[in-house]
Amino acid sequence: MSTDFHWERYAGEWIEWVRTPDHDAFWVYVQQFREFLPPPGSHTLDLGCGEGRVSRELTDLGHRVTASDLSPSLLEAAERAGSAADYRLADAAALPFADDSFDRVVAYNVLMDVPDVPAAVAEVARVLAPGGEFTMSVVHPFADRCTVDDSGRFVMAGDYLTGGVFSAAETRAGLDMHWDGWSRPLHEYFDALTSAGLAVTAMREPKPERVDGPYSGLEPWRRMPLFLWLNARHRA
Repeated sequence: MSTDFHWERYAGEWIEWVRTPDHDAFWVYVQQFREFLPPPGSHTLDLGCGEGRVSRELTDLGHRVTASDLSPSLLEAAERAGSAADYRLADAAALPFADDSFDRVVAYNVLMDVPDVPAAVAEVARVLAPGGEFTMSVVHPFADRCTVDDSGRFVMAGDYLTGGVFSAAETRAGLDMHWDGWSRPLHEYFDALTSAGLAVTAMREPKPERVDGPYSGLEPWRRMPLFLWLNARHRA
């Protein structure tokens, strides 16, 4: 399965989905994520920048940002929005940057869409300067294998430890979105980090700040974390 093709094919859906006010869950968690981020260094890579929302947040916080993505349409949308200082079309598993190019790398909800996580994380470690920090967010591996039934109970779907590919479609408030990616157990992310020489320094399983109005559907995620955030430092 190629999520590269997926995100280029559905770039228009994604841009509308994330830029519609009070629609995407990102906006409920964004202040907590800003506080979780390490302070700006000299140069930050936003890996898998999409249409640029995380790059814009990083820029607002004082980071000098290079935004990268494998989807030309999403990267173009990020540039049109003035999201970063520089833009590069890039495969996460084969980054077009020299060793030690960045002292911060951020990957927000990207690694679920990468076929080879160890290769992508190894590339992060290569372009990250010694002592630099990598911040990643993924849909929580526990949440990724759960559905919520009509009574609000969490039901495990499939085999958590094995993981696998997923494909889904969602319609909400008149907007459509298609999702493709990989569901992985928690240890696969930690194995990739440690194999690349990255040591986890902080972890957070955030609660949504709002569950009212258009975000009422997030109520179950006050009991089960929807996202997992990690900070990791280059040990070299």
